[in-house]
Amino acid sequence: MSLSFDSARLYNPHLNETHEAWREQLRRFLEREVVPHVDEWDEQGFVPDALWPRAAEFGLLGLGYPEAYGGTSAGIDLWHQNILSEELARTSLGGLPSTLLSHGIGLPPVLGFGSEALKQEVIPPVLAGDKRIALAITEPSGGSDVANLQTRAVRDGDSYVVSGSKTFISGGMGADWFTTGVRTGGDGAAGVSVLVIPAAAEGVSRTPLDKKQGWWCSDTATIHFDSVRVPADNLLAEEGHGFLVIANNFNAERMAMCVMMEASARVCLEEAVNWARDRQTFGQRLADHQVIRHKIADMKQRINACQACIQHLSLAMIENRANFGDIALLKVQCSQTMEFCAREAMQILGGIGYIRGNKVERIYREVRVNAIGGGSEEIMRDLATRQYQL
Repeated sequence: MSLSFDSARLYNPHLNETHEAWREQLRRFLEREVVPHVDEWDEQGFVPDALWPRAAEFGLLGLGYPEAYGGTSAGIDLWHQNILSEELARTSLGGLPSTLLSHGIGLPPVLGFGSEALKQEVIPPVLAGDKRIALAITEPSGGSDVANLQTRAVRDGDSYVVSGSKTFISGGMGADWFTTGVRTGGDGAAGVSVLVIPAAAEGVSRTPLDKKQGWWCSDTATIHFDSVRVPADNLLAEEGHGFLVIANNFNAERMAMCVMMEASARVCLEEAVNWARDRQTFGQRLADHQVIRHKIADMKQRINACQACIQHLSLAMIENRANFGDIALLKVQCSQTMEFCAREAMQILGGIGYIRGNKVERIYREVRVNAIGGGSEEIMRDLATRQYQL
């Protein structure tokens, strides 16, 4: 049996020639601009600034955004976004999407809830790769508990004065704006609002978080706001509507993570199969040992289940009938599958899998951030049970 990365994927009847053409163009771009540098960028701990304008020129940054702001939305659907996530995962450089595509979670709230003036100021330069934006929600005092964030914004005339801190912010060191969750009212979700804070504003400082288990090339930071004055026009939606603004992002973010985790699991499977075919142990191929064949079967079984569920829920999202709880549980399933496949692939590769510079070792390092980021497995399970009104 010949197993390639593509044949490891279940047939998707929803893809057409346009989707597959996008995949081929994107794959060529990544193989030219990213793949030769994966080890270098991972070890140096950052992605070169030159990649942003190149990605913008190719059309990667503007995918799905309105043409009026420099994006490409005509004929673009969620399957195009899923293909982008798959192909980025294929590079095995997990920290790349969280940095290069930090606008994927920082920009939609501006597009959906910002004034036209704010949209014109922020969106075009971000999609052109000239400026960057990051989402700043998580705080040192709490991670997934968005309704209880502590960063305070007090109205003062035509401005808000913001004080507090955010941490684990993807794209935080390179961002020109922060889409920031703040507390403008009382306790709970009803007191949460969202402001777009310029990184150059007086009182903004940031500290790099560069001692990470995985995502080494990811630009991750802690952001400090010390009485930062922000124009009131930078408020998204209305005061007290911030939780809605933030939650509006969740499904798309989690689905993208699910696709990347499933695709990362496939990378592990492919690496394990190729190694098992070539490696000789005790006078026969590693692939001829039953215990190894069972590991491969178990990996493929779990990947198949993720693939089927991703297709099902992607279609539901396109048709506006997706269930939040089902997407939350899919994230749990995909993070567990990624972890299982990374472990089993590492066992099959043996010692060589433990040496830096191979895909399985890199993916294994990045399991936990996927299981925690975007909503931890525990929070996802709890969200699902509340969605089902248990």
